[in-house]
Amino acid sequence: MTAGSGALPGPVRVESLAASGIATIPAEYVRSEDECASLADALDAAKNLDAGPQIPTVDLAKIRSTNEEERRSCAEVVREAASNWGMMQIVNHGIPQELIKRMQEAGERFFSLPIEEKERYANDQSSGNIQGYGSKLANNANGRRAWQDYFFHLVYPEEKANYSIWPKEPANYAEETKEFVRQLRPVVSNILAILSAGLGLEEGKLEEEVGGMSDLLLQMKINYYPPCPQPNMAVGVPAHTDVSALSFIVHNMVPGLQAYYAGEWVTVGCVPDSIIVHVGDVIEILSNGRYKSILHRVLVNREKVRISWSVFCEPPPDKIILKPLDALVHEGSTAKFPPRTFAQHIDHKLFLKSEGPQSTPK
Repeated sequence: MTAGSGALPGPVRVESLAASGIATIPAEYVRSEDECASLADALDAAKNLDAGPQIPTVDLAKIRSTNEEERRSCAEVVREAASNWGMMQIVNHGIPQELIKRMQEAGERFFSLPIEEKERYANDQSSGNIQGYGSKLANNANGRRAWQDYFFHLVYPEEKANYSIWPKEPANYAEETKEFVRQLRPVVSNILAILSAGLGLEEGKLEEEVGGMSDLLLQMKINYYPPCPQPNMAVGVPAHTDVSALSFIVHNMVPGLQAYYAGEWVTVGCVPDSIIVHVGDVIEILSNGRYKSILHRVLVNREKVRISWSVFCEPPPDKIILKPLDALVHEGSTAKFPPRTFAQHIDHKLFLKSEGPQSTPK
């Protein structure tokens, strides 16, 4: 295993490392030997998708069908996907592809700016300011970093967004991003309603429990993964579960996302015009484990830039106590999670990371 050595000064952007022509990655980016055993170039990992299981694809047009059987069948596919995979790809979601393309082009143009231009929007993670342009830093005892730069900002409700930190270049960034999120918001409600019904609850129950239209926060993170000279030694995102209620992801059709399913890392295929939906920890808690927050990670590759737009749907930090819903806790089905606020849940997960290297499935 060969890698560079020495501490990295200041905020080092992964984009700079990739553009420098290095043949070996700095030691801070090299994963543990156990983790490396399961890593590969993302483009190679995606070559044999037909040989194994794939996350379900859900046609949301069927949930709007006048045919009751089609609606029931679609809802069942969503329930099974959330129960078995904790992840699905949705198509015919109702968001125009032209809008998604414009939003993506705006984000791509931001990341194509010179680094010194992007640095005008840099965040300061040491002071707790996580919104803005940054790079994924190590947040656990092993001190390893991820091969990723990003731009992170709260995008909904609009009255809570801080538009002063949003990119001013390209000029249409805010317009396209805001319109995408406006049209994503009813899709969020739709998925929550289907998941509620799948638990035998009223359709509005889960949305109510995570804050409803006024308090559910949508945070967008544009993830930028440049080519990596040693993709079998680095990751774009290490194995984790999302703390959010739901996460919605669009990407530039470059593979990299993997889900840990049935004891194996499964590469997620790139389905045209789809949005990937993750069940997060919050929904797993509320459903008392009936819906799964699946372990997932992102591989990198030697040749292509991968960009993804992740929208995390989060309850307010301290306003709501998250716990298994009373209707799902009964004799023979005790509560599997202690009551916590969302902020306390995040602190708990950060504490677990700080304890030391986490066991990562191979």
